[in-house]
Amino acid sequence: MSREVNSAFTGALVDGWVRAGVTDVVISPGSRSAPLAYAVAAEGRLARHIVLDERAAAFVAVGLGRITGRPAVVITTSGTAAANLHPAVLEAHHGFVPMIVATADRPPELRDTGAPQTIDQRGLFGVAVRWFADPPAPVDDAGRVGEWRALGVRSVAEATGAVPGPVHLNLAFAEPLVPATDSLVGPAPSEVPHIDPNAQAGGPNAAPRLSPEALSALVDDIVGAPHGVVIAGAGHGVAAETIQRFATASGWPVIPDLLAGLGALPAAVARSEALVRSPDFAEAHAPTLALRIGAPLTSTTVIRWLERVGTDTRLIDPLGRWREPVYGATSVIAAEVEWLLTELAARLEARRALAAGWSEAWADADTRATAALDATLDGWRDCSEPRAARDVLGAVPTDAALVVASSMPVRDAEWFGAPRDDIRVLANRGVNGIDGFIATATGVALGASSPVVALCGDLSFLHDGGGRLAAAALAPNLVVVVIDNGGGGIFSFLPQAAGPAGFEELFGTPPEVDLAAIARAHGFTTTTVEAPDALASAVAEAVAIGVAAMVIVRTDRQRNVDHHAQAWAAVERSVRASM
Repeated sequence: MSREVNSAFTGALVDGWVRAGVTDVVISPGSRSAPLAYAVAAEGRLARHIVLDERAAAFVAVGLGRITGRPAVVITTSGTAAANLHPAVLEAHHGFVPMIVATADRPPELRDTGAPQTIDQRGLFGVAVRWFADPPAPVDDAGRVGEWRALGVRSVAEATGAVPGPVHLNLAFAEPLVPATDSLVGPAPSEVPHIDPNAQAGGPNAAPRLSPEALSALVDDIVGAPHGVVIAGAGHGVAAETIQRFATASGWPVIPDLLAGLGALPAAVARSEALVRSPDFAEAHAPTLALRIGAPLTSTTVIRWLERVGTDTRLIDPLGRWREPVYGATSVIAAEVEWLLTELAARLEARRALAAGWSEAWADADTRATAALDATLDGWRDCSEPRAARDVLGAVPTDAALVVASSMPVRDAEWFGAPRDDIRVLANRGVNGIDGFIATATGVALGASSPVVALCGDLSFLHDGGGRLAAAALAPNLVVVVIDNGGGGIFSFLPQAAGPAGFEELFGTPPEVDLAAIARAHGFTTTTVEAPDALASAVAEAVAIGVAAMVIVRTDRQRNVDHHAQAWAAVERSVRASM
């Protein structure tokens, strides 16, 4: 094995990535992956990010993929280093985030021999990848350069196809692993024409369109169900203008998830969670038909309400996927969503058959609910999680991004925050885990050209030590707001709270650590907020300093359940007063 063969292989592979549009590579240091690391270092058009911890590195790649829509490559050495990528691969798989995982490996003849850092990495991530390739270790064959380059191009195509997600390349390298010095020269820019990876791979299949007869039947159903709603989840893939046009033509309100980016639409109902929790409103405003687009909603309250009142709920998905964990849907319409809503709107406009007062009733209730919630939140004298989420969402600068953690932060931001269409809101809702949150936010910050604010609980922050190191080193535009409520706040809303003794030990799990000291040890500047009206200014000041910063908001986990109950009760009173 010559030194040049590994360099030729990795140089062609990286060249394929660049030609297909890859811009970022995340590298965790390792010996067996040295040929790949050297090849990336030689490629001047790639931004490379060094992250010590492989688990954090993979979540950084997830964040980059979420904010840019392009697959970031994460490179690791062999053995447990590769296994540490699995949580992020699962999030990318279920969250439809493009990502390329390149795990270095020892040659096949060293498997099952006791060789160090050697495991069977074939199919390591199971069905959680869009494509897996395990090419043979490169040999001296100049004629294979085109094949190696094509491997890079295809990996991008597979990661960005009709169903974006992770791709796993398991790359075996024989020694010597360090190339000759004069081989560390990448191709000149003029020699690297861009390639459309999906065109090279034949392109994803076009989403189906309904037959004229099926389209007419659906229009008839909509006209015959004037009391309907649109449910919009994350990743719906439809222009906001198209959804608003359909809402106007049908006379239906839109119930959007926070991550759908539609909260500021005129037809959007921002307080659906609070409204359907009110028995009077929920009964009086039960829709007969619902069209649901995108991922399942963050909260299941609305979907369970539709199921309870017997709404005919139809999922629209370009691939005909049944994405309904509550099982409240009645059917799936396999169709390209933008096309379908446009066609439906045009036909409804021609028929001009609207139900008078339906959407207006929702809008009026939404306005009343917002006023009731704001008055309730502003009336509390101590720091609370609902107000903190509302104020953080409001404090994010225009054109910036907010990354919200799973459990309560994403829910509170949706339930209590004011809708905005001038920022992006992102979250790891593929698997809904809290792990890798700081690393994900770091990846978002690396891919963003403006500030990024992240909102999480204390356990999310503590769970990601590798992410904290990466954030302080790589993301000066990141501000992390931590709700310090002394443990797992969401469990206080779950059946475990009323279960047998041992709640605090098994579920509350108060960490009893100094969050500020830990943050400073990792390189963050820190601020602690003591008064509820000081949070917005603290976030603004942290954004302005231009270094990785952390803002701590101390709340009472025991009072949090009561805070939420007070908020819902205030909305119910406002609804009753208007009915």
